[in-house]
Amino acid sequence: MSFSVQGKTAIVTGAGSGINLSFAQQLLENGCNVLIADLGLRPEAQTLVDQYADASKSPRAIFQKTDVTIWKQLEQMFEVAEKEFGEVDIVCPGAGVYEPHWSNFWRPPGTSVSHDAPDSDRYALLDINLTHPIRTTQLAISHFLRSDTDATRRKAIVHISSIAGQNPALAAPIYVATKHAISGFVRSLAKLDERCGIRVTAVAPGVIKTPLWTDHPEKLKMVDDGKDAWVTPDEVATVMLALVQQNRVSEVIGDVEGKEGTEVFPVSGGTVLEVSKTVRSVLPYNDPGPGTRPGNTASTTAKVEDEVWELLGAGWGA
Repeated sequence: MSFSVQGKTAIVTGAGSGINLSFAQQLLENGCNVLIADLGLRPEAQTLVDQYADASKSPRAIFQKTDVTIWKQLEQMFEVAEKEFGEVDIVCPGAGVYEPHWSNFWRPPGTSVSHDAPDSDRYALLDINLTHPIRTTQLAISHFLRSDTDATRRKAIVHISSIAGQNPALAAPIYVATKHAISGFVRSLAKLDERCGIRVTAVAPGVIKTPLWTDHPEKLKMVDDGKDAWVTPDEVATVMLALVQQNRVSEVIGDVEGKEGTEVFPVSGGTVLEVSKTVRSVLPYNDPGPGTRPGNTASTTAKVEDEVWELLGAGWGA
């Protein structure tokens, strides 16, 4: 173990639900204080905050209402965490969205369903999925360096990429672009680990059963429950915790072709671990890609692509 989360403090954005909520829960269960930053809390997240709300006990969870597209509110996350807990040790800029209709390449600014106004000069999807993790990472590094971080006083930043960081997807090109960018961003910060004791890593999940999917029928039509396996948020969070605490990760999820996985992956700054029903290290060069491992497939994606062709055939962009 290179770094125990016991007695440490974490900031996790988007932890009001899904993968980030599971990560927050696992941090708390391992003795780490957590500031949950999100626009709101689903009932299960509120229950978690209530469970760890006692200021006289440790660990503790607090909720900070945060719009991750507003930089001032990102700064406030750190200010509140330091006031409540002291030094910040772990940061997960996990808030993200798939390509919802309100910010979508195929439903451009100015169309009836888009919240991206033609005169705003911004795509909400890029602000949430890419600009927010970049800015949060800048803030985290700044705070970490003020704490005299070194090889014996380590810090960690865990990002959420995706198998979309390698795969193309006609129906969601902006989302795909953001996840390619996150993987490249994480790898570019690899040297901070050895030089500054700041480990920047990422998970690249497959098809995860979270509200990001289950609350959106337009996405669920891409998945055939008879053919496609769902990955759980807890499975992804387990790997995220390992990226923080361990110097190596064994294949801790599921099996491949009926055989338990035994491969061991070294972990250091810049590591990107794909999480489907198995775990594998994603290489920066000549990687074979996610393939059709269980947990990586959405067999009926053509249904959503058909909608794109319909839009294009109806005078798209006019």
